[in-house]
Amino acid sequence: MGTQFIALSRRVFLVAGAAAAAVACAPVAGSSAALAVYKTPTCACCTAWVDHMRAAGFEAQVNELPSLRSIRSTQGVPEALASCHTAMIGGYVLEGHVPAEDVRRLLAERPEAVGLAVPAMPLGSPGMETPDNQREPYETLLILKGGGTRVFARHGQAAT
Repeated sequence: MGTQFIALSRRVFLVAGAAAAAVACAPVAGSSAALAVYKTPTCACCTAWVDHMRAAGFEAQVNELPSLRSIRSTQGVPEALASCHTAMIGGYVLEGHVPAEDVRRLLAERPEAVGLAVPAMPLGSPGMETPDNQREPYETLLILKGGGTRVFARHGQAAT
């Protein structure tokens, strides 16, 4: 069984790497709505985020993997920004519960960046809604090519 596990793990890693490379090398279309989503099989909030993106007009293809670490690593997402799912669209990576409006803005502005991240799964973000409508303020971060970040958008902030 140990040998089968190692072979399976290696196979999963190779398939995930090949899929990430294929997405990264695909032609970039600024108006593309095709979204490749990578999630673990048991994550319900990831499914809710995919529903949010589909409702906003994105065409999501969901890929389930036992671990997302290799996807994040090959796409340049710092481990400190890791969340429960990773997606790719138009040459960018999306980490976590990024709102569809932020993705549209990213694709329209096309900044020199790796992509967007909403770390820590904040309550009230897309896919993290609660029955009592609890909301935490949160920021969508732009992941810069050197691994740094800057605030791309703020959500749920009190008006000043």
